[in-house]
Amino acid sequence: MTPDLPVPPVAADTRRGIALTKIGEGRYKATNGRGGVLPVGSGGDPDFTPVELLLAAIAGCSAIDVDLITGKRARPTTFEVAAEGDKVRDENGNHLVNLRVTFEVRFPEGEGGDRAREVLPSAIAKSRDRLCTVGRTVQLGAPIEYVER
Repeated sequence: MTPDLPVPPVAADTRRGIALTKIGEGRYKATNGRGGVLPVGSGGDPDFTPVELLLAAIAGCSAIDVDLITGKRARPTTFEVAAEGDKVRDENGNHLVNLRVTFEVRFPEGEGGDRAREVLPSAIAKSRDRLCTVGRTVQLGAPIEYVER
């Protein structure tokens, strides 16, 4: 590993998962194995929709990568990430196109800030091209098996 890259945790179990439970009309709660709960909605309430959660997952995954790499040099004074895309319906069904993740990251003046600014473009590229599991999965595509129990 190069010193710029976050060291991935070593785990015997690589499986990831959540449970989704209906809590109301068009409303659900996602629960992870650590007990975290996230409300999910169909768009008629303030809860995040599944599409918004996908965009948040892409942005969040890359934000963590970039923050870990640049943060070794300086703490950011501004760190904002936006993810967006266009929802379309075509011969492939419903899906997103024109996905874009935009970083607005600023660092303080000085040597550490200069070093952080210098590595920012490569940190973003490393996240896009190799580190961000969510973004990489979307870019590469992965079959999803739907089963009934």
